[in-house]
Amino acid sequence: MKKRVVITGLGIIAPNGLGKEEFWTNIKNGVSGIKAVTRFDASALPTRIAGQVDNFDPQQWIDKKEARRMDRFSQFAVAATAMAIQDAGLDLEQVDKKRVGVILGSGIGGMETFEEQTRVLLEKGPNRVSPFFVPMMIANMAAGQIAIQFGFQGPNITTVTACASSTNSVGDAFKLVQRGDADVVITGGTEAPITPLAFAGFCAMKAMSTRNEEPSKASRPFDIERDGFVMGEGAGILVLETLEHALARGARIYAEVVGYGCTCDASHITAPDPEGAGAAAAMAQALQDAGLRPEEINYINAHGTSTPLNDKCETIAIKQVFAEHAYRLAVSSTKSMTGHLLGAAGGIEAAICALAIAEDFVPPTINLEKPDPECDLDYVPNQGRQMPVEAALSNSLGFGGHNATIILKKFRG
Repeated sequence: MKKRVVITGLGIIAPNGLGKEEFWTNIKNGVSGIKAVTRFDASALPTRIAGQVDNFDPQQWIDKKEARRMDRFSQFAVAATAMAIQDAGLDLEQVDKKRVGVILGSGIGGMETFEEQTRVLLEKGPNRVSPFFVPMMIANMAAGQIAIQFGFQGPNITTVTACASSTNSVGDAFKLVQRGDADVVITGGTEAPITPLAFAGFCAMKAMSTRNEEPSKASRPFDIERDGFVMGEGAGILVLETLEHALARGARIYAEVVGYGCTCDASHITAPDPEGAGAAAAMAQALQDAGLRPEEINYINAHGTSTPLNDKCETIAIKQVFAEHAYRLAVSSTKSMTGHLLGAAGGIEAAICALAIAEDFVPPTINLEKPDPECDLDYVPNQGRQMPVEAALSNSLGFGGHNATIILKKFRG
């Protein structure tokens, strides 16, 4: 018999807020975290803005020596996990750690370490490359470090599906708990890609916004003047539990996870299917898995990257699945405020959906000043909205044609 799966803890490190409270307040109020890049000299690049996390001190959560042996993406993951465990009120002395798993997404892994050690190799020679290079850089190490730091001995998996990574992770964590293979799973995603090489690569693709003079207005999903995504960094971590486990310890429940779908466009390495077929199929799969009719969804947290193709194709996909109900849905892209956290985007956005359900509040799409005629749904422009949210859907669509959708629902005993 399938177990019911609930979300009991949230840990968030984002460009517009450290911790759940600051982050959610800023999301509700439409506060952007996008600003000029200061982590490196971006003056030679066409894009010089990002959703950068400032004032992050890993030593608030991690031993100094341990923190020095972690890339920034792992530091984010461990710190956000500590936040999520505390938020969930999870007593690590009481849980069976063999029944606690970790499924985490990251699109890139330790990019900063990779670049630093490449410089060391070229400037100082191979004998000076750090022995910690590989265990700091590889993408699975964030999940591994979470297990090591907290002693979790259950399944430990890393998902790398570009921008769909952490939505795939949340979906796979949901299925793991639903099957009864774990009592608790730490899930979500982490990314720290604000580095010279990552920036140069995305700039070479002409994928990022060059609205450098107005950083907070650069990410403008569904707006006719959108000109590319804005890179972000951070981590979004969720604690998923079986309902029985959560009730037995008297946990607060944000929402229930009820549906998951994932597909591939099998079309193009970077561009979405022009008809939105793969994204539509993922949403339809998730609805079927949840046993919900399209008209039972109140809110969609769109992938909504602020690129010309993504926003148009995702809109087409939503219309395919929801038909006339597409126009009655609230749809928003919170990437307008956080930027695009790549492999961590889905973790942050799943947390937003959980909070939207818990508080019956839908966050806005900021900077939507001149609507694109081809994007004609209700994108909750510029102001958040208090409204009933019984069920919310979150989309993540990645390079390689990866599509992932999860559905959360208000918990009803």
